[in-house]
Amino acid sequence: MPDYGHDLTFGTFITPTNAAPATVVDLAKATEAAGLDLATFQDHPYQAGFLDTWTLLSYVAAQTERVSLSANVINLPLRPPAMLARAAASLDLLSGGRFELGLGAGAFWDAIGAMGGPRRTPGESITALSEGIDIIRGLWDTSTRERLVVDGEFYRVDGAKRGPAPAHDIQIWLGAYKPRMLRLIGRKADGWLPSLGYVKDLNDLTTSNATIDEAALAAGRTPGDVRRLLNIGGTFSAQRGDALLSGPPEQWAEQLADLTLEYGFSTYILSGDDARSMMILGQEVAPAVRELVRAERGADRTDPTSAVGR
Repeated sequence: MPDYGHDLTFGTFITPTNAAPATVVDLAKATEAAGLDLATFQDHPYQAGFLDTWTLLSYVAAQTERVSLSANVINLPLRPPAMLARAAASLDLLSGGRFELGLGAGAFWDAIGAMGGPRRTPGESITALSEGIDIIRGLWDTSTRERLVVDGEFYRVDGAKRGPAPAHDIQIWLGAYKPRMLRLIGRKADGWLPSLGYVKDLNDLTTSNATIDEAALAAGRTPGDVRRLLNIGGTFSAQRGDALLSGPPEQWAEQLADLTLEYGFSTYILSGDDARSMMILGQEVAPAVRELVRAERGADRTDPTSAVGR
């Protein structure tokens, strides 16, 4: 797959454990101190061992100054879209434009049902997610005073007042793997956010990208309208290895640059809850990846035999 040309960003995927809440916040601060761009937290409201993600995002926003924040990803079935839209815009305003909205269609339906949420089939959850996106974007759109009406199968608003508008154009990123969800990303989302650990073969990324691109074009958009983000994990060591993301920082940089240039990813989000790894990613890996990608993009622009130059 081609490089979509997005700027490169790097972040962290922090476990919101409630056994040591100060440690969770410290890891978000470590993300910022490492020079990284984004701190994210999983959202499983039925998990009694976790802090509530929305409360955590708000608290971390007040404890940081520069880093952007997102859930990875928000559990839509337990967070109604109209309220989510107002909460997201409010947090973006309060944080000075540092919030992005990762969204998920929902899983673990027994746990969702135990919390009083709905139980949906895969097809129903995707339809509900599409309706939710329409409501969220509609409430953010204050360019019109016309009240919002969305008469969906799962979500409805009937004359809701619009606003507040967020401080910046909040990106909506969807976690997805299956074709119908990928097509929804192409039609309506700003980003695709899978986890590398769930990818069986890198060729699957090529297939998924093609599905997103085709849906984007069919909807009158361009493939570049969709940022590709990737949750990653691995280990730093002194010796090079054969495995992906297992070795010294320079090996990580080479492999992430390949994922950008060959598969179109431009945001890498590191799991593991390790402040040292965060620092290595921010201070060693990220600058090296940017330099490798910058050099290759420059070569493509100047080489008359390159795909870009033709």
